[in-house]
Amino acid sequence: MNATPSESSVVDAVGKDLFIDGKWRPASGSKTLPVHDPSTGEVLCEVADASPADGKDALDAAVAAQASWAKHPPRERGEILRRSYELLMERNEELALLMTLEMGKPLAESRGEVAYAAEFFRWFAEEAVRIDGGYAVAPNGKGRFLVHRQPVGPSLLITPWNFPMAMGTRKIGPAVAAGCTSVIKPAAQTPLSMLALVGIMAEAGLPEGVVNVITTSNSGGVIEPLIRDGRARKLSFTGSTSVGRKLLEQCSEKVLRTSMELGGNAPFLVFDDADIDAAIEGAMLAKLRNIGEACTAANRFYVQRGIADEFARRLTERMSAQPIGRGTEEGVVIGPLIDEAAIEKVSSLVSDAVDRGAKVLTGGAGVDGPGHFYQPTVLTDVPQDSRLAHDEIFGPVAPINVFDTEDEAIAKANDTEYGLVSYLYTQDINRALRVTEALEAGMVGLNQGIVSNPAAPFGGIKHSGLGREGGTVGIDEFLETKYVAVGLS
Repeated sequence: MNATPSESSVVDAVGKDLFIDGKWRPASGSKTLPVHDPSTGEVLCEVADASPADGKDALDAAVAAQASWAKHPPRERGEILRRSYELLMERNEELALLMTLEMGKPLAESRGEVAYAAEFFRWFAEEAVRIDGGYAVAPNGKGRFLVHRQPVGPSLLITPWNFPMAMGTRKIGPAVAAGCTSVIKPAAQTPLSMLALVGIMAEAGLPEGVVNVITTSNSGGVIEPLIRDGRARKLSFTGSTSVGRKLLEQCSEKVLRTSMELGGNAPFLVFDDADIDAAIEGAMLAKLRNIGEACTAANRFYVQRGIADEFARRLTERMSAQPIGRGTEEGVVIGPLIDEAAIEKVSSLVSDAVDRGAKVLTGGAGVDGPGHFYQPTVLTDVPQDSRLAHDEIFGPVAPINVFDTEDEAIAKANDTEYGLVSYLYTQDINRALRVTEALEAGMVGLNQGIVSNPAAPFGGIKHSGLGREGGTVGIDEFLETKYVAVGLS
């Protein structure tokens, strides 16, 4: 591979068809959908646009391959993941450029995501051989208990556009390691990273039918029949809470095993005893990672009154100095949002807050010209009745409010239906323990602005989802427990 690939070469190198039963094939009627560059609005290429019949073909392939894949030696399943990890790392530059072109994030962040995505394959390559069971003597001594862990079965995997490769490996990795076949549907906005990924897995020796990829502009029309079909036994979804609710309703009919990583509304608490330098650095990471288009992004900043003015001033200085531009340009930190609808949403949230009395310290508007750009924005005095105080922003906007007491900070942080992640900055160990235990979130960043790690369990509570991905528990989502009662004569 070239050290400095061209934009056209990385797009041309990716398969544009559906990947079903180990083969590339066009969609029914050769239908296609466009993939846009969000920094220019131009079409990068066209990919196959699957129909419900194509989706059924993909499920047929996964079902046909399930029995043999479940019996495949765990070590060999792990080796396929390990080889895929190595290929991903070798091709980081090409894959990063591809991701930046279809999603918009700066190249530095895309490189980081490719490495992060690869780590899920390395982690689950090691977990494949650690699926355990149990043996015990019955309490009355007259029998034995055997416990087996077996693959759930054919799985439906749905990934979002904001982390187009990592959200795939986070699901595919444990499914492959556990012995589950799958049908994966990437977001229509960013299908190229997933198509490149499955091509790499095939190169690494993935058997036919184990992972099938369908791209489509008709997500509901293609996925719902697969859920209601009854042969798939698992659904893993990352996306909005509203869509997650609909999928849960559909899954209830066939009682599908589900795991859901849904929306977030992360609070970022800064106490007056915090290391303010560290808090500002953490705020920049938690707010601007992925241009703010992350479910883990800091959504609400609460700063104790004694340092609130200094924190707001320093965060404003940092946010206003971030270079905006196409993600391929040197030094760019703020790339485009994914599409025009994203710009409209962020603009609407900011306008509503300002209309209700919020003060804009920097930003507060889109950027003229082509592409979907929005200025890094800081607001203070954001009213609690504004939409910005409650809705997931998904953009580079930091609303700051003040608190006085620890109890007030906890109450404000927990005043949301979501519970994915919370951030906390304090140098008081007693306060750190009290507050982390009181925060209603599946994850807490204590004096750090990033929590995601393949070796740790990722997931939320309340309306932020069900189940966990990553860590030692991530593979459990794709395993069933079978108990065998053994009688002794």
